[in-house]
Amino acid sequence: MTAMDEARLAADIVSVLDPAALRACPSERDVIRYAVRGNSIKLRTIIFDRDALRRLLESGDGVVKIEYLKRDLRRALTHRVEYRYPRPSVARTRADQPAAKTRAAI
Repeated sequence: MTAMDEARLAADIVSVLDPAALRACPSERDVIRYAVRGNSIKLRTIIFDRDALRRLLESGDGVVKIEYLKRDLRRALTHRVEYRYPRPSVARTRADQPAAKTRAAI
């Protein structure tokens, strides 16, 4: 995979959508956010966690995962109001892991 930053990766993932329906929101420190507009779609917000995108860039099988995210985003257009990567349940699990390791060490 070529060298790329999180913003470019997020733009690459949302490139599967109609550019007229997308609007990038102002940059935030931890997330990249897009607003989605359109009468025929249910999706209104896309949120990418910068740390998760960075890990995806460094992953050996990142290209496959990015293709999966693009396909998942297309599916979410008519079924979800908000698309978030990583999904909240996955992010919560990752955040809890260091605490569990600390408790086990005590």
